[in-house]
Amino acid sequence: MVFKVFKAIWFFSLLAILGVFLYVYASLPDPVIVRESLNPISTSKEILFYVALAIIALANTSVFAITRIFPDEDRDFKAWFYGLIVCANLFFVVGLSFISLYNSTEKFDYERIGFIIYGSIGLLICWSVAWPIYRLMQRFFSQQAV
Repeated sequence: MVFKVFKAIWFFSLLAILGVFLYVYASLPDPVIVRESLNPISTSKEILFYVALAIIALANTSVFAITRIFPDEDRDFKAWFYGLIVCANLFFVVGLSFISLYNSTEKFDYERIGFIIYGSIGLLICWSVAWPIYRLMQRFFSQQAV
């Protein structure tokens, strides 16, 4: 049951990332500034589009590879992996939205969005660490019961 819930959440996060991705692409100016400093880093709109598309596609198609590689009995790992990709999609949404906001002509206090960016990174790290901890706890408590 948990596996199916995470699968549904992943599907909706995939739709959300595609919608945000297309919206951000449409709103970006042609020279996209990625980092502004003494030597600013900028790229074309198309290069950012294809690089982001490749990263998002690679992350989301890995779900299909994991479901084929691991047997049906290991549903806990598959559910965790779906959750990991949902967290990655959330990070992609936040990152692309920040790049779009940074390149817009709106005046915005960028330090107010920092906690959202770091929060999405923290969520991704916490979810990544949760699986090894879950497996250790599962092995530890299953040995205690015997």
